[in-house]
Amino acid sequence: MNRVNLVVNGQPVDAEVEPRTLLVELLRGPLGLTGTHVGCDTSQCGCCTVLVDGESVKSCTMLAVQAQGRQVTTVEGLAQGGRMHPVQQAFIDCHGLQCGFCTPGMIMTATCLLQHNPKPTEAEIVKALEGNLCRCTGYVNIVAAVKTAADSMEAAR
Repeated sequence: MNRVNLVVNGQPVDAEVEPRTLLVELLRGPLGLTGTHVGCDTSQCGCCTVLVDGESVKSCTMLAVQAQGRQVTTVEGLAQGGRMHPVQQAFIDCHGLQCGFCTPGMIMTATCLLQHNPKPTEAEIVKALEGNLCRCTGYVNIVAAVKTAADSMEAAR
């Protein structure tokens, strides 16, 4: 067993994990953060995307011990003071989800994109979402949600 210390959604975490434990397993298991989904176990779908030190990472490809000393943000950690993050709200407002299984990963990827590029073009949004698969939609509303979130975040600045 290995001890890992990290910060998850602003809270310090001290956990004991097996060396082979994936970050997604730590998040969903002992930490109970089930918003991070496991979709394919091969890093193809992006359902498990979280932010690690502000960068989007597929948590099914990262060992929990690799998160030692790092900041991890899950979809549960985006809302602040009881208010949804603008990306979360935009996904609701624009109907950027159907079954919702891919939605947490899409939201985390979009959040990372908007942190680095607050005014992305449609082509840049599509490119950023390439690693996230949705089996229900044609992505039109997802792209619209990211554009709406960008506009909302710009207006709040």
